[in-house]
Amino acid sequence: MTGPRRRERAAAGSSGFLKRSQPRHGEKVVMVLLAAASLVSVLTTVGIVIALIPPAAEFFQKVSFGDFITGTEWSPLFKPPHFGVLPLVTATLMVTVIALLVAVPLGLGAAVYLSEYARPRVRSVFKPVLEVLAGIPTVVYGFFALKAVTPLLQDIWPGDDGPQVFNALSAGFVMGIMIIPTVASLSEDAMSAVPQDLRDGAFALGSSRMQVSTKVVFPAALSGIVAAVVLGISRAIGETMIVAVAAGGRPNLSFDPLEGMQTMTAFIAAAGIGDLPTGSTGYQTIFAVGSLLFVMTLVMNLVSIRLVRRYREVYE
Repeated sequence: MTGPRRRERAAAGSSGFLKRSQPRHGEKVVMVLLAAASLVSVLTTVGIVIALIPPAAEFFQKVSFGDFITGTEWSPLFKPPHFGVLPLVTATLMVTVIALLVAVPLGLGAAVYLSEYARPRVRSVFKPVLEVLAGIPTVVYGFFALKAVTPLLQDIWPGDDGPQVFNALSAGFVMGIMIIPTVASLSEDAMSAVPQDLRDGAFALGSSRMQVSTKVVFPAALSGIVAAVVLGISRAIGETMIVAVAAGGRPNLSFDPLEGMQTMTAFIAAAGIGDLPTGSTGYQTIFAVGSLLFVMTLVMNLVSIRLVRRYREVYE
């Protein structure tokens, strides 16, 4: 009977040890705070939608939605007014594409180096220095594009067919530099989260470091890399000061990046600081363009969520 009694006492002791002696009120407080933080994000998004819909709805009661989307001339503050938003959309997309052509290769290259090649001491120095670029005010980037990058492009490509004083190329190039830290830092975090066992297995099979980086680590971290690129795209589409300073303020339906043009955010900034009567059609164009920008960003984020879920790798 000695053995069974000992086992019963041990079981009773372990159950008493595992049993919570008193409620942990601190955990409930933390859960409430986290839920409140999540709720703030949701309420902010709902508030943005509520603020955009009524003025945009009034605008589309006066202007046809088809003319707004497909029109090729944008001059809402002149007489006669024209409300074709296509020049603003094409300028926004062009500057964003140029920025991605700069940021994605350089950002992913920096992420691969920091994750797979750099020593811990080098990584601890390079990554904070890289992230300093994200803290520079965007208006500084705008003047850098206007006063440094544009003259350099004009020296490289002189003549009347060269870059204008305001052009989409310099704005997109500098915007790409601005979002390099976003792409590089998040991609490096995703690559560093890949289990070391995958690398060791690839090295055991005779793979080189480049093969491990591009054929093992990169595919395994693809969902995080896609999220980093999408976040960079969102920041490029929503950027205002760089394009307002360097790309110009003239709506121009052109596919030549050497010409000046106005993006959607630049128009919102320019019209928002103007003397537009509240409730006028010109005032409501701000909300119409803002609503279109919101929808574009929302669709892009929904597509990115599907891509992240499709390529997400789960490791135990």
